Amino acid sequence: QVQLVESGGGLVQAGGSLRLSCVASGTIFSINAMGWYRQAPGKQRELVAVITSGGRTNYAVSVKGRFTISRDNAKNTVYLQMNSLKPEDTDVYYCNAEIVSNLAYRTFEVWGQGTLVTVSS
Repeated sequence: QVQLVESGGGLVQAGGSLRLSCVASGTIFSINAMGWYRQAPGKQRELVAVITSGGRTNYAVSVKGRFTISRDNAKNTVYLQMNSLKPEDTDVYYCNAEIVSNLAYRTFEVWGQGTLVTVSS
C-alpha cells in the first residue's frame, strides 16, 4: 500500500504565501512524476504544477511566476511554494504521484486527501 499525506493549507491574506508539503509512504520502490492539482466545488480538478523524477517542471499559466514546485527524493516529498496568492487561488489542493511499488514493481497513481487553501481579499 502507498499513500500521500498533504499538509500546509490554511487561511492567508491576498499577497501572502503558503507552502504545501506532501509525503509519500508505504511500499515504495520509486516515484516518477509528482504534482499538485486543485479543485473548486462544482469544477473539474486542474493541474497546478508537476515535477518529474529528474526535476523538470511544468506549471499552469495562472500560477507561473508565483508558485514553485520542488521535491526531495530522499524524503519522498513534494512541495508547492505559493507566493503572491490571490483570492482566485482559493481551492482544495491535491497531491498526486505515480509510485512504483516494491511489491511486484506495480505502478500506482495515488492521490492525497486534499488540503484547503483559502485566500482572503
